[in-house]
Amino acid sequence: MAKFSVSERFACKVLDQHRSTQRKKLKGRADEEALTADIIRLASRYGRYGYRRITAMLRFEGWTVNAKRVERIWRREGLKVPQKQPKRGRLWMNDGSCVRLRPEHPNHVWSYDFVEGRTHNGRKFRMLNIIDEFTRACLAIRIDRKLNSTDVIDVLSDLFILHGVPGHVRSDNVLCREAALGLGQQVSSRRRCADVGNKLIQMVSTVNGIAPSHSKHRIQRH
Repeated sequence: MAKFSVSERFACKVLDQHRSTQRKKLKGRADEEALTADIIRLASRYGRYGYRRITAMLRFEGWTVNAKRVERIWRREGLKVPQKQPKRGRLWMNDGSCVRLRPEHPNHVWSYDFVEGRTHNGRKFRMLNIIDEFTRACLAIRIDRKLNSTDVIDVLSDLFILHGVPGHVRSDNVLCREAALGLGQQVSSRRRCADVGNKLIQMVSTVNGIAPSHSKHRIQRH
């Protein structure tokens, strides 16, 4: 009204608003501030509780309040239950044999694994999958009826030429790879992943005439 220099009567007529609603100020309940403070206190203490459980706790503390009023205050104050965090990937093998190293940059940690399946005639086939754990990019997939350690070295040798030698190579099939790589049972279970990974990098690099730096390209032992 002050902005357009019009009377209250004219403004209410234009907006189709009753003059009593314009003059009457909204009055909140006397216990509104105290109730709001208690709701915020309980919501801060019990972060996973919603307004319904907070209503039950308020009633237990002596408040006579319904869930709708608590919900109104809950929304007005911007309270909400935080979303559950997704489960993080495990950092160790099921048998505790190797602590998993978190990748920090591309070409830091590669991992490979075999997947088996059968065709329509019942014959088995295997797939060798190699990924970069940081970028989650699939570096190679080789499919054949039979795949062994020679095929792993063959595929890795091509990838070493294309992408360079990675810092670490990880495989969940450590026990199966030991015999193929010539690594006996003399190593402990906790060192097994590191020794197999280092020997694998050395073997593939030797085949291709690549000499990786031992200080840079090494599987960490935990």
